[in-house]
Amino acid sequence: MFFGSSRIRATDERLMHFVKKANDEAFEILYARYARQLLHYFYRMLNGNEALAQDFLQELFLKLIQRCDSFDESQSFKTWLYSIAYNMCKNEYRRQTVRKNYLQSANEPNDYNALASEESLDRQYFKKQLMNGLEQLSDEQRATFLLRFQEELTIPQISAIMNCPAGTVKSRLFYACNKLAELLKEFNPEGDG
Repeated sequence: MFFGSSRIRATDERLMHFVKKANDEAFEILYARYARQLLHYFYRMLNGNEALAQDFLQELFLKLIQRCDSFDESQSFKTWLYSIAYNMCKNEYRRQTVRKNYLQSANEPNDYNALASEESLDRQYFKKQLMNGLEQLSDEQRATFLLRFQEELTIPQISAIMNCPAGTVKSRLFYACNKLAELLKEFNPEGDG
């Protein structure tokens, strides 16, 4: 095919150039690069609902194809893609008023009595508490926290994705971290005093 050995070195922006020209291989490379991390992002943003996260991932890549002409190749592809993903979640929050049922049904361990190490149970308990903590954040704080610490995006990238000033991003991170620290203080071994 067209890319051959240079497929690994092709930038995302260059690949989008070829997606615009209906090149399936370029699309497949972008999908392979981003599908897993975006699935994880959607999973966290949608409160652990794996089926919904899968649906959103497929919808996102359909939007990528449908809106490929709106991508400006002089801009960051990753920022553009996460902007679409963030907006999809924001729209979902508007449509759903009750999300706790999803969190509880998706994250309940099936069998606490299964033979598992104490460390594994602690990890499961921490993950459940973290998901509960994330649920208590505002939608904007949760999105900002996940974009920064899960997706490892920079403040300017998050600012562009969420269409807000960098100071607002920093403020949301500050309040999200403080709230999570308070909610998860039982996991801080030095938090006794």
